[in-house]
Amino acid sequence: MQKLSWIAAALLLAGCAAEPPPPADLVLTGGTVITLDESRPRAQAVAVRDRRIVAIDDVQALIGEGTQVVELDGAFVYPGFTDSHMHLRGVGERELTLNLEGIESLAALQARLAEEVAKREPGEWIIGRGWIETHWNPPVFPTRADLDAVAPENPVALTRADGHALVANSKALELAGIGASTEAPFGGAIPKDDQGEPSGMLVDNAMALLDAIMPASAISAEKALIVGAERSARMGWTGIQIAGNSWDEAMQLRDLVEAGKIPVRIYNAVHGPSADAQKLLEHGPVIGAHDGRFTMRGIKVSVDGALGSRGAALLEPYADADTRGLLTWRREDLMPLYIEALKKGVQIETHAIGDRANRFVLDLYAAAFEAVPQTQRKIADPRWRIEHAQILAVEDIPRFAKLGVIPSMQASHAIGDLHFAARRLGEERLEGAYAWRSLRDTGVIIPGGSDAPVEQGDPRIEFYAAAARSDLDGFQGENWHPEEALTRIEALKTLTLWPAYAAFEEDTRGSIEIGKYADFTVLEGDLLNMPMKTVPQTGIVMTIVGGDIVYDAR
Repeated sequence: MQKLSWIAAALLLAGCAAEPPPPADLVLTGGTVITLDESRPRAQAVAVRDRRIVAIDDVQALIGEGTQVVELDGAFVYPGFTDSHMHLRGVGERELTLNLEGIESLAALQARLAEEVAKREPGEWIIGRGWIETHWNPPVFPTRADLDAVAPENPVALTRADGHALVANSKALELAGIGASTEAPFGGAIPKDDQGEPSGMLVDNAMALLDAIMPASAISAEKALIVGAERSARMGWTGIQIAGNSWDEAMQLRDLVEAGKIPVRIYNAVHGPSADAQKLLEHGPVIGAHDGRFTMRGIKVSVDGALGSRGAALLEPYADADTRGLLTWRREDLMPLYIEALKKGVQIETHAIGDRANRFVLDLYAAAFEAVPQTQRKIADPRWRIEHAQILAVEDIPRFAKLGVIPSMQASHAIGDLHFAARRLGEERLEGAYAWRSLRDTGVIIPGGSDAPVEQGDPRIEFYAAAARSDLDGFQGENWHPEEALTRIEALKTLTLWPAYAAFEEDTRGSIEIGKYADFTVLEGDLLNMPMKTVPQTGIVMTIVGGDIVYDAR
């Protein structure tokens, strides 16, 4: 009887094995698949079922009556690109408000503002963002007088592209009560003109003085988030890691993801130290909700400003100004948060641009790791990050690998900053500026992001910047250390494998392998071999998230 049962079971198994596999939901064929799987770097086709990759190359048997078959016509399929540092609501607002991106001179800024004034009633606020003076001739900050000349009756606040400074006109400063005797808050600056009056610039924490009296945006947060996410999908991003927002915005975003209104995956961090950060610590991380489309496990802290607005905290004074920049938090403000985060399994990501700020954060992380040994942490390897890590003292570069800290960097900053960084830093400090190769050679990974809306938010530009280390015209400049560029395969990993690891998602995303989520970015060209100068123009064909085509340019 036992032998007969065994034979019956064997026949049953044989019958099951003979049954054809269920058909795929989606098959991509007729192109080249760049897998980033070392065992099979390139393929010709990939099949998807139930939002996961189920076959690579051997897909013919999986094509059934209900299978959507996409003929690639020679296009290239990459693991879905992830922007590891961006500000989603800001991207949406940039698309929907006074966008000053690409303004090439002070006169052009005034002309654009005058156009806006003509559309507004006297006394109505005008708020915009995106100007950057580094390409202007001369490259100087605009002043309140420059704005007053075209907008005397409307309060105006125009934020610099980096988000760390703004210029306001006299009407706005008057409404905020900012005058010659106004003291800047800790971590902020109010530059003065030759008469001792505010120039109109407010740097870092000083911007809060104006924020307090500015009207709430007429653009709803929901609309901005949706528009920003749709724009991200059009650019080829399948996932975005949001570098700080509020608890309320995060919850709103989670609801939008659940409702199917956000086409890309979200990895969210809330700003801290704050009541919002405490909520996350109390409630605990949200991981992989809605089929892996929403995760919130991070707290974003900012400890200095930006290099362009001279808010980045430097060890020595700026080469072109008598300041060392600004630290925006004190050690005692941050240590309790960092210690609790280690105990609760919450990832910390800290903005640090200047060499003083980066050393400050590395010291804080080291102290927190020592205070909370691995046995007392919820996650033994917390994968804490430093966002930007732009200017480093050379002796601090090995500390990232030693501490297990991830430098999360945005390559496009380097190809914009190369036009003014030498003025700010002097030639000697450029040795530790945007030091991708030096960091990589210590063994760390470098997840890449765009910092949009500070930069354009285009993965092609981020890839180009990391591998070419020159601006889009091919200009690099003297002493810009071309040896710090990454290889093309490394540049691709900054958008794929390395962001996945930085988000604890390397088992489900970042490469094209069976079992991982079917997230793909489809481009016309071969990033690994095409002429470098053509990379930023190669066409974005399709964006696929979990097997769903969320953008299709065909």
